[in-house]
Amino acid sequence: MAWHRNDVRPSTATRRRAWLVVGLLFAAGFVNYLDRSTLSIANHDIASEMHLSPGQMGALLSVFAWTYALLQLPAGALADLLGPRVMLFAGMTAWSVAQVASGFVRSFGQFLIARGALGIGESPMFTAGARAVVDWFPVNARGLPLGLFNGASSFGPAVAPPLLTALMLAFGWRAMFVLMGLLGAGVSLAWILLYGTPERSGVPEPDLAALRAGETVRAGPVGWRVWAGLFRVPTTWAMVGGLFGIVYVTWLYVSWLPAYLEEARQVSVTRTGWLAAIPQAAGFAGACLGGLLSDALARRGIAPVASRRIPTVAGLLLAAVFTAGSAFAPDIATGLGLMSAALFCAYGAGSCSWALGATLAPADAIASLEAVQNVGGSLGGALAPLLTGLIVERTGSFIPAFLVAAVIAALSGVSYALVRSDAYAGLAAPDRASADETQGAASGGLRG
Repeated sequence: MAWHRNDVRPSTATRRRAWLVVGLLFAAGFVNYLDRSTLSIANHDIASEMHLSPGQMGALLSVFAWTYALLQLPAGALADLLGPRVMLFAGMTAWSVAQVASGFVRSFGQFLIARGALGIGESPMFTAGARAVVDWFPVNARGLPLGLFNGASSFGPAVAPPLLTALMLAFGWRAMFVLMGLLGAGVSLAWILLYGTPERSGVPEPDLAALRAGETVRAGPVGWRVWAGLFRVPTTWAMVGGLFGIVYVTWLYVSWLPAYLEEARQVSVTRTGWLAAIPQAAGFAGACLGGLLSDALARRGIAPVASRRIPTVAGLLLAAVFTAGSAFAPDIATGLGLMSAALFCAYGAGSCSWALGATLAPADAIASLEAVQNVGGSLGGALAPLLTGLIVERTGSFIPAFLVAAVIAALSGVSYALVRSDAYAGLAAPDRASADETQGAASGGLRG
């Protein structure tokens, strides 16, 4: 369904293989976000057993994102150079080991190290995954597969509260960490056994041509010239600022929603597991529909970049409104409704933002650009739990924390509005630029 009706379609076998790749990526992203959610689900029990303050818990919740952010740039470059098969296998294996180790920590310092290692292992996940989608789908049909892949980032947190709460109540929080690490190791093995690029998988030449349809710019091998070029483009910084807000507002809910329900709304641990899943389920729906919407806009004649940018900006602005409203919700039902709407819009914007990067970037530098953009997201993910913990500790209320998130989401929507469709035209490799420009004109300027 992702290919447009008038496109030259790859063979059925190639399309099935492409969707197998999406399935593998979804499974990896799902486990990825289960692992990230373990600490927030066990927040209360860990803090009680290890005698940790809200500020210390905020540090534990955020240290993952700091190491994740620091590794984004090298992970993105390596994903373009080595390919997603190697990078995702290495990353999944490393984060699974770190997750198992978290079940055996005995001090705050050991826990910080284990969570930091988790961030290092997870750093290639979404940049390398985006590169895999680009390898298997043409430029004007990447919205839906990227939306489904990004949907794992909300589906995982949606399933995590009831699933992880049940495991924690049955076996304890330490066993929960170990079991999740073993699950990640299984997905890592499946990836290395089943994934290959179209070229390595023996895809026929006509199918390869269909998969590469619409690509207008090639940067050549990713090196210093391409990297320096990315950082010189204002659109790059607009995307960094935009994803900062998307991840900040989503991680506010991922990391602190269970504690908010228990502490601010006096909900029991068992009931919290189910209630916290509701907004995340809405986020999953938003992530999937965001990809569908961006592809639908492209089919109606809107240029691919604009078809990704418009719903990204709108989603962030709406997420800001709903998050601000949830701060003053008079009861749990109203609060969960507003939070669900906020996450629906925020994850929808997230899907479109990843598709935006995959549409803007030179085809062989997509993981690099997505990695740069994701530095902003990583910083947002690092600051959201830490700043929220400090705000709650000092004010005794979650209301200021929600209002801060709303302002950040609105500013990030403005940042994405500044993205230019022709921002990376100058990065074409000198020996390919002329031919690529000709192809771009023939294809109707699909990058614009």
